[in-house]
Amino acid sequence: MTSTPPLGTLLRGAGESLIDQVVRLVAARIDDKLLRSGARMPSIRQFAASHGVSAFTVVASYDKLVASGYLTSRRGAGFFVRERSPRNTGTGSAAAADGAASAAAAPAIDVVWLIRNTFRQMPSANMPGAGVLPAEWMDGDMLAQALRALSRQSSKLLINYGAAQGFLPLRQQLQRKLAELDIGAAPEQFVTTVGVTQALNLVAREFTRPGDTVFVDDPAWYLMFGSFTEMGLNVVGIPRLADGPDLAYLAAMAAQHRPKLYVINSVLHNPTSGSLSAAKAFQVLRLAEGYGFTIVEDDIYSDLHPGGAMQSPTRLAALDQLQRVIYLGGFSKTLAANLRLGFIATSPEWALRLADRKMLATLSTSDIGERVVYKILSEGLYRKHLERMRGRLDAVRAKALRQMERCGLRLDSTPAAGIFVWADTGRDTVVLAERAMADGLLLAPGCLFSPRQLPSTRTRLNLACFDEPAVVRFFDRELGGS
Repeated sequence: MTSTPPLGTLLRGAGESLIDQVVRLVAARIDDKLLRSGARMPSIRQFAASHGVSAFTVVASYDKLVASGYLTSRRGAGFFVRERSPRNTGTGSAAAADGAASAAAAPAIDVVWLIRNTFRQMPSANMPGAGVLPAEWMDGDMLAQALRALSRQSSKLLINYGAAQGFLPLRQQLQRKLAELDIGAAPEQFVTTVGVTQALNLVAREFTRPGDTVFVDDPAWYLMFGSFTEMGLNVVGIPRLADGPDLAYLAAMAAQHRPKLYVINSVLHNPTSGSLSAAKAFQVLRLAEGYGFTIVEDDIYSDLHPGGAMQSPTRLAALDQLQRVIYLGGFSKTLAANLRLGFIATSPEWALRLADRKMLATLSTSDIGERVVYKILSEGLYRKHLERMRGRLDAVRAKALRQMERCGLRLDSTPAAGIFVWADTGRDTVVLAERAMADGLLLAPGCLFSPRQLPSTRTRLNLACFDEPAVVRFFDRELGGS
């Protein structure tokens, strides 16, 4: 008999029933070949005891899995994983060949694998490789109140399209937000987007053509590599050091490739949580001027930097004032991923061009979401929310970093802000991610964060998830920590 790989903690009162959680997680393990065709499921009593649920929950879950084609029931023998071959009813050698091919086709651990599992893996505490804070860290009540206030206004607000460049009062509020960062931008210089993902896509399509070269940090956010490659662009990684890019390498590659764009995190770089020094920021701008490329400053995580007592980080857009720098920001990491609200700040001319391209892609962004964010920003709620979130991160950081080192993870630096640690495991993290998934945990292998996609011993870890006992037990077991 084969037991199910651990599902992690099932959440009560999470908006999803225990039955639906069991069905979704067991189905995911079957899809990912962690439960093979023909494997016998635990008995109803065993499953209920090991996962802390009632027998009724297990019976209902198994029945739904049978109905959806994941399990089959054999009278007197129990429940078994159903053959997932496209020709379940085939016979003879053809059916056998199909079954062998199905069993051999384990899912590749690539960017798509990571995104797919990020979206379906629950709870968030079991995702030490995730790029967002746990849902319970967010202020759902604040969002709900803003939505209720909006619903009490004219019903037409819930029906019509939004403005091409975005809700004007929100853009005016963004003007104030950037002014606090010493970036001058009038409302007509903003374009709202479906997250920073769409912002990057719009900018790349406007400024490049197939065959052009785009520079990115190495390591950097993995999703844009595939997106740029799909556009026919040549993606070149610039080694990221503790205080910014390797300037000598950047200059050499700029002379060789004459890139159109350089996408860079200045503040709380993903995945290292490092920030750009003022000295390097000036040199990056000098190289951009000399070699004629545009800088795309992705500042999505910067609101998690406290400033104040810590040295205020340098932003390229503040030095350049949106002449050669296009500034991107958003609220998916700090308010709610489901809002999908990002923005572009650039010259008035380019803002109009990008708004036209946005309309061709999506007509408009969600006016409802933009009005919700405007209300939260304009009433001072966002500032208080950020203070609570940064305080919570500060409260867990030191303990999490000590725990990582005790587990056998090697840390080049200990970031004083942000949510990420770029840790060295000492072994291939693709293999480690496969073993973690068998335990119901989601890791982010280091190879995905480089455009070269070479094997890596690095992994991006989320500080907010490292007090989860299952995560600590996994690394203790795999890395031999003490």
